[in-house]
Amino acid sequence: MILRKFQLIPLTLAVILAVTGCSTLAPHKPASKPLPAPGAKPQTYWNGDGVTGEPSLVVSLSGQRAYFYKGNTIVGESPISSGRKGFETPPGTYKVTQKDKDHVSNLYGEYVDEAGEVVKANVDVTKEPAPEGATFQGAKMPYFLRFTGGYGLHAGVLPGHRASHGCVRLPRAMAKHFFENAVVGMQVTVTD
Repeated sequence: MILRKFQLIPLTLAVILAVTGCSTLAPHKPASKPLPAPGAKPQTYWNGDGVTGEPSLVVSLSGQRAYFYKGNTIVGESPISSGRKGFETPPGTYKVTQKDKDHVSNLYGEYVDEAGEVVKANVDVTKEPAPEGATFQGAKMPYFLRFTGGYGLHAGVLPGHRASHGCVRLPRAMAKHFFENAVVGMQVTVTD
């Protein structure tokens, strides 16, 4: 009689799983942010005015796109230009640590003479000393959202490929929307 009771346990468990599904026994995984379907036509838009929900950003390095969310709803989508070879944007999950509308780089920019004429463009001050009589003028990075170390999202030139020193460049209008709706502490997910 005892053997028959134990033989019924696997059958009973199978019936329970068939009726309730495995989700009752498996650990719950938080829902990830939905992204547009692969192959979908890329868009640039902002539909976040008046929408509520916790803000967050997802940056797709492989797709060269950024998505702004409020809750689980995408309210903004934009092309980007991220870091290039040797200056890769680091994948990971971060938080916005700084918002600076008029940010200027202290590492990258150009050397100018006394008249303000460019003596040498696209310089890295850690690798190239200033020519005699020239001063450093940092690159402008409007609507800067720092998410880790020296990396952030900001308005900049998008040449159609990865071209930055690691930051994520956005068209100015989209950078402004993202900046105005971002809050310090919000999540930024950078995917490869």
